[in-house]
Amino acid sequence: MKRRTLPVAVALAASAALLLTACGGGENKSDPNDKIAGVGGGDPTESGSVSASPTQDVSRPDLSLPGDVKEDFEGWKTGVAAKDAILSDAGRSMTAVNRAITDGDVNSPALTFYYKGEALAGAVQWVQTFIDHDATITGTTRYYSPTVDLSGKTTAAVTLCADESKVFNRFKKTNKVDRSAPTNTSYVYYISRLERNSEGVWVTSKVVSNRGSEKCIP
Repeated sequence: MKRRTLPVAVALAASAALLLTACGGGENKSDPNDKIAGVGGGDPTESGSVSASPTQDVSRPDLSLPGDVKEDFEGWKTGVAAKDAILSDAGRSMTAVNRAITDGDVNSPALTFYYKGEALAGAVQWVQTFIDHDATITGTTRYYSPTVDLSGKTTAAVTLCADESKVFNRFKKTNKVDRSAPTNTSYVYYISRLERNSEGVWVTSKVVSNRGSEKCIP
């Protein structure tokens, strides 16, 4: 059982809806280099008109993780406040999945706060995979090389790499840790569509992941 990549069927369904076309459909593989529909092509200076802060009274879910589960976010600041706000929520969405896995809870408030639609369905399905195997995770995930592409004030695309070479499955009943040797498949490239909700939170609505992508292999 691999740790983070969405199940293939989910990834393909998301890819068809996410990349190249706003309507999508079918299960044709899409090139991870393609852009998300409706994102990009706008004036880069437009990002300055996007609010950098959510509504002040927004109440965020707890994203704390067990002591043996760590996350390292590298290069998570662009120097543009609006883009940094998007990256912050994109990073929190990754943590939300880890929180749900370690809690063993597909109804985790963290998931429903930072995901919606197809992305939420995929995240729930992936967390359920761990529950079905009575497993959790241990170790450190490194997130790096993020990019942000804005389209207007409420839609953005985020790409990032994840290094899972130092994070492992742990089976709860035996407490056994599967310390498989890292390979190219330990590196995952993510493309996500985020939408700004009424509270000013950037929620992930679609995700495509590509394990073993050359974009992320060191």
